[in-house]
Amino acid sequence: MTWTRKRLDGCDRGNGAEGSSGSQRISEENSYLNHEIALLTKYTSTAHERFRKVVPGKARLPVSPVQMLVGREGNYSGRGRFSSGDCCHVLSRYMPIYGPSVVDRMPSGAYVSQFSEDGSLFVAAFQESQIKIYNVDKGWRLQKDIRARSLRWTITDTSLSPDRRFLAYSSISPIVHIVDVGSAATESLANVTEIHEGLEFSSDASDYDEYSFGIFSVKFSTDGRELVAASSNNSIYVYDLEAKRLSLCIPAHESDVNAVCFADETGHLIYSGSDDCLCKVWDRRCFATKGKPAGVLIGHLEGITFIDTRGDGRYLISNGKDQVIKLWDIRKMSSNADYVQWRRDYDWDYRWMDYPERAKNLRNPNDLSLTTYKGHTVLRTLIRCYFSPAHSTGQKYIYTGSTDSVVYIYDLVSGAQVAKLDFHEGPVRDCNWHPYYPMIVSSSWDGVLANWEFPGNGEISVPTRRNRRRRRALY
Repeated sequence: MTWTRKRLDGCDRGNGAEGSSGSQRISEENSYLNHEIALLTKYTSTAHERFRKVVPGKARLPVSPVQMLVGREGNYSGRGRFSSGDCCHVLSRYMPIYGPSVVDRMPSGAYVSQFSEDGSLFVAAFQESQIKIYNVDKGWRLQKDIRARSLRWTITDTSLSPDRRFLAYSSISPIVHIVDVGSAATESLANVTEIHEGLEFSSDASDYDEYSFGIFSVKFSTDGRELVAASSNNSIYVYDLEAKRLSLCIPAHESDVNAVCFADETGHLIYSGSDDCLCKVWDRRCFATKGKPAGVLIGHLEGITFIDTRGDGRYLISNGKDQVIKLWDIRKMSSNADYVQWRRDYDWDYRWMDYPERAKNLRNPNDLSLTTYKGHTVLRTLIRCYFSPAHSTGQKYIYTGSTDSVVYIYDLVSGAQVAKLDFHEGPVRDCNWHPYYPMIVSSSWDGVLANWEFPGNGEISVPTRRNRRRRRALY
């Protein structure tokens, strides 16, 4: 269930404040807040309860930074310092919603925008075979300008290795290429100025010229030794970079696999999302004996465009073509033995049609998700969604791009829409929150990389709208 509140402060009151819709809504909300994910979020992003004693009689109000400083001075918590939850409580209130400033503007649509794990680098990939890597710590200086090899339609995904030495990029082909990001050259033209090593994800090399399949999602493992990839031939792959060969190929779904990722730093669990409307969980420790997923997450009515893990091996979110984000707990996953896929009774193609009004209130009778977030639109391309950073927000929010050119930020627990970043003139396919700073960079089909930050001048800069071109895209 999704609730909307108009003010950001309302999200901070979600752990005990009175609602605005009467006692029934309060009862429903308190019941929902009993979920373990709500308790975890509260623990990682809420100030110590003793700080509330600074202002007697206002226990339900958010604890202000001034109150917390006074409480720390008086050692109210007994720690003599702020905990990580205290810090996240303060930092999460300073939302990166001001500006934006334009990082770069390209003549083709931007498909990917990603910060490195430490936030020092930023990767942007564009439709016309170009990938740019910016050094954030040096004022967004261009560190690497890459011209991709074997491009088909667009660059679908990129992934930086954990040590930030190598970049993997994929396209609508069965080859993932690796670029040395740490080399001295700024210009990297594939196999002209630098070698872009090709990793073969198909055993039949003759298939490459015949468009055998494409790769939509690629991710490094936490140790940088493996790549996991999702493909249009209904399969997911794991590539061993040290052995330089495929270590695992799973016929995972009944349709295109649009998203895949490792669940946590161990690399044992893999999440996948597909156009067959299912998220699946794969346990590599027992796959050799079972050959089946550990479980299935049922709830979306349309195909899944992206998934993001919370990093704890339990929770993930998925963006769907049914215009919603869903939050999942894999401990509630189901066996796929007797599942019959939900079939719609209307014709619809997300690439060039609006979502039918009659479908907006439909619900999968077998829905296993914890909650659903609505407000954004997922049309024409594989829109991405994420948890907010653990360091600065305690993963208190989730955020997503949208076809209506806006970045949406939702409160994870209450479902409230807490911010809309409205600037672009085309679909926002990807956006990424800096792991440590209050900064979000959004990338759009208008070719613009926009940087939203805190602090700002207190107003969101919204340019005069031009007529937006409706572009037809396959992915």
